Amino acid sequence: MSAPFDRSLTGEVSGDLGQEWAVSPQAGDEERVVESALRPHSLHDFIGQPKVARQLALVLEGAKRRGRPPDHVLLSGPPGLGKTSLALIIGSELGTAVKITSGPAIERSGDLAAMLSNLSPGDVLFIDEIHRIARPAEELLYMAMEDFRVDVVVGKGPGATAIPLEINPFTLVGATTRAGLLTGPLRDRFGFVGQMEFYEPAELQLVLARSADLLGVELTDEGSAEIAGRSRGTPRIANRLLRRVRDYAEVEADGRVTRAVAEAALALYDVDHLGLDRLDREVLEALVTKFGGGPVGVATLAVAVGEEPHTVEEVCEPFLVRAGLLARTSRGRVATEAAWRHLGLPVPRGGIPLGRVTADPQGAGSSSEPLFDA
Repeated sequence: MSAPFDRSLTGEVSGDLGQEWAVSPQAGDEERVVESALRPHSLHDFIGQPKVARQLALVLEGAKRRGRPPDHVLLSGPPGLGKTSLALIIGSELGTAVKITSGPAIERSGDLAAMLSNLSPGDVLFIDEIHRIARPAEELLYMAMEDFRVDVVVGKGPGATAIPLEINPFTLVGATTRAGLLTGPLRDRFGFVGQMEFYEPAELQLVLARSADLLGVELTDEGSAEIAGRSRGTPRIANRLLRRVRDYAEVEADGRVTRAVAEAALALYDVDHLGLDRLDREVLEALVTKFGGGPVGVATLAVAVGEEPHTVEEVCEPFLVRAGLLARTSRGRVATEAAWRHLGLPVPRGGIPLGRVTADPQGAGSSSEPLFDA
């Protein structure tokens, strides 16, 4: 049996979703090795998230002045925005070790008890995807977070005995991409909750400039702006695109990443000026050309592009919705006017009938079925 610490920091999705698309916010094992070399090691070096960084700096400084571990920290937000980097920075700022695990890796309460009992005073325990932790382990975590104590059950049945075990004071840092799946009792035990936001292009340019310096890449301001504009507001995607453009620049050009080189490289990798990749465009094209813009069910849409429904729903749709190209309605998926224009197609006469359906897939307003469904 492998130890809970002996694992890679895998993302929320698995199976088909683990593929490394050029603009996927998820990271594979090999990419995480590269990411570790690019991570900042202090809040001073951390770029973006100014509100969260400022609040966290106050929490850590206050704890250091009192000589006590800071409150437990919960970092919430989409993948690739720096939750793991901030967790490692917390340990660096406190001068303590960071133990790393993930929610799915903690299958039994005994696994968690073993980890907690091995922590030194002041250590940071980072649990990625904490919303996926097993319920018995979560209940054990309640007492550990509040009283720095766990009850180890010895024996079974009527003769079972709970032995209290004192543990060293520690700071729990939890990261989640789905804060709504956290139980109330667990969420309430975090003293600080940081909501990570998508980055602005100007912030991504600073991230790219720092990464280019570490990678030894000559990156112009115009080239940086071109990559940042196609990175979906996500530093992980920006760094990935930088590495792909660097490869193109070294092989097909003189090694400098200019706007022209970035445009040519990203065109080769099928990343357009909005950050859409091949699969994103296939979903939009199928929705517009085959189903007249919708509404259409996600299962039918997935069949039309030859993918699994959960791939379309979890990989493609989040950014398409955020970019205003697709709407999730109670009747199905609908292409917006921006989607037609992005594909270079004329908007249907009379416009897109989004006003007749509810934008919230759970909202009331229409009980009719999608026009197309599997």
